[in-house]
Amino acid sequence: MKNFNLKARLATMNFLEFGVWGAYLISMGMFLGSNGLGEYVFWFYTVQGFVSIFMPALIGIVADRWLPAQLTLSLCHLLAGIFMIGAGLTASAELTATGTLEFGPIFTFYTLSVAFFMPTIGLCNSVAFSGLEKHGLSTVDDFPPIRTLGTIGFICAELFVNFVAIGGTAIQHSYTQFIVSGVLSIVLALYCLTLPSCPVNKKGGRSLVDAFGLKAFALFKRKEMAIFFIFSMLLGVSLQITNSYGSSFIYHFHDVPGFSGDWWAQNATFLISISQCAEALCILAIPFFLKRLGIKGVMLMAMFAWVLRFGFFGVGNTSSSGVIFLILSCIVYGVAFDFFNVSGGLYVDLKTDPAQRSSAQGLFMLMTNGIGASIGTYLAGTCVVNKLVYTPGADAVQQLEGWRESWFIFAAYALIVAVLFIFIFKEKKDDLSGTEVKTAEELPDTEI
Repeated sequence: MKNFNLKARLATMNFLEFGVWGAYLISMGMFLGSNGLGEYVFWFYTVQGFVSIFMPALIGIVADRWLPAQLTLSLCHLLAGIFMIGAGLTASAELTATGTLEFGPIFTFYTLSVAFFMPTIGLCNSVAFSGLEKHGLSTVDDFPPIRTLGTIGFICAELFVNFVAIGGTAIQHSYTQFIVSGVLSIVLALYCLTLPSCPVNKKGGRSLVDAFGLKAFALFKRKEMAIFFIFSMLLGVSLQITNSYGSSFIYHFHDVPGFSGDWWAQNATFLISISQCAEALCILAIPFFLKRLGIKGVMLMAMFAWVLRFGFFGVGNTSSSGVIFLILSCIVYGVAFDFFNVSGGLYVDLKTDPAQRSSAQGLFMLMTNGIGASIGTYLAGTCVVNKLVYTPGADAVQQLEGWRESWFIFAAYALIVAVLFIFIFKEKKDDLSGTEVKTAEELPDTEI
């Protein structure tokens, strides 16, 4: 019973952790785009990747050396929650006063919030691993069910902001989503104070070089690893594009003649939540495909899944006949995201010396979710969506054509990366030989 209580407490921590994120990540672009900030949406997602380059490493050193991880987690959530509520209240004041949003004030509060939130994803894992090990439990066997509650928390938050309305307005279309996220963050900050204490190593711990994974840059001396990391960055470009613009695109059908009454156009966040459901299920299939196709085959499946993810968005709509393509796009997202992130992390783990594994994983995350995602979101916004969709004087039908063209451009990019990967990346026959492919429970953790 004691161990059950510990697992339940850690599962609750994960549920709240990803609930904080799910309350705004998918619906934020739709809200901003509907209130005068459509041309700035990419900045809100770009800065999330930018702060992920350095903040998790810096906060990780604090948790390693000075402040126990559960207290560091609490402090980060307290600050993230306060700043996110600040973003919500600022948006409320601006909409009340002028009926539109100013970019500067809300973006400042939002940036400060995500700067402290992004490190909490890794800190949650640290708290869970420490608690399980302290009680003699297996991180391999006992952590996956705990982490699964995180994905469930994300989905529940999505559904909450989609279906709950305040003052006649669904939360997904309101600044209230920021306040919901901030309140959940503060609740979690208080809850963290009750979690098992984690040890600190005041005399040791990771250095800045270790924390940023800089030692792992030596892997670029090996041709196959250099090629792998470069392609990881190129594919990482795709990671946040549909999170940034997916809900905005779906909700846009509300303004297009012939689609304005469609149920799916009114429930964009719910539709996108199918992506997270698919992600939670697809991880179970990774060991099967790794054993039969190898790392190159699995990575190619992810790359072509990104082609379909974008392509289905380009041909889909919210009518009863067209929504099937949007649903298919959400389903293939599980393959696109998990097969890339999880199998890529596993490949890095298998191809690096045990002494470098942590640094190598840090480098993989830096290249994909840091540099790749930041560059991709920025370029998607400035070079594609802002030029094709948010053009002066364009009506709803013209904007829809711009959306379709944008998705096809993203699909073409993913296709080019996949084709280049086929010819450039050479998988050695012994890449997985002598190593037992891990079960789904042993695979590296996913982001959502």
